[in-house]
Amino acid sequence: MSAFAPKKPWKTHSVLPGFGLTLGFTVLYLSLLVLIPLSGLFFKSMELSFAQFIEAVTSPRVVASYKLSFGAALIGAAINAVFGGIVAWVLVRYTFPGKRIVDALVDLPFALPTAVAGIALTAMYAPNGWFGKVLEPLGIKVAFTPLGVMVALTFIGLPFVVRTLQPVLEDLEQDVEEAAASLGASRVQTLLRVILPALLSAWLTGFALAFARAVGEYGSVIFIAGNMPMISEITPLLIITKLEQYDYAGATAIAVVMLLMSFVLLFLINLLQWWARRRSAT
Repeated sequence: MSAFAPKKPWKTHSVLPGFGLTLGFTVLYLSLLVLIPLSGLFFKSMELSFAQFIEAVTSPRVVASYKLSFGAALIGAAINAVFGGIVAWVLVRYTFPGKRIVDALVDLPFALPTAVAGIALTAMYAPNGWFGKVLEPLGIKVAFTPLGVMVALTFIGLPFVVRTLQPVLEDLEQDVEEAAASLGASRVQTLLRVILPALLSAWLTGFALAFARAVGEYGSVIFIAGNMPMISEITPLLIITKLEQYDYAGATAIAVVMLLMSFVLLFLINLLQWWARRRSAT
């Protein structure tokens, strides 16, 4: 390459003037909303010694809450990844009476206050509720059990998967499926080799969003969970309990562990997204 060849500019011009000004505002805004509060969380937890920190975050009650919060969040996000994908497919690919109503209902968990969602789910799945009366004789108890926590987290996470997949499905024209069929591909082959690779990155994004929302969910869970220590107590509730007991350092210690575990899981999901995009590009 010639030494006199023009260098590629690292600044991209746009309709917003002043790259330095907009970048500085972005960093300041993110610092005020995200970085500084999270830094304060770490500094507050440093009031504990290392031994006290380990004791606070590894007690049996706390570990049980970790298992329930992250386990139920992962299961709920996985369920939404499957059935949310089906819902998105139906809304994009088919026309049927009441389609707009169904499409609007998908956004209901977004608009509904979490406390209202929790009360509604509890009323439905309690032993004397509509669904509870049917499930109770079968030996299936939902309300006030870990299963109820999973139901609540699945409920609030559905829109994230559906709304993430819908634009991608709309851009994926049916001509691609018809071309695969004309080349002799079966429906299963078309699904596995044509449709799923195109949707994989968006699918993982929806899964990550649903999981992230479920991990920190509080309002819709406390009503249906029963909040029994070692059984159906989620970590956010345990943090609130610590704060009510004026154990601020203990609450922030648990919050730091939650934050680090969420970062690790989201980092792994982002790696999968990067792998999916790279695979689809080749």
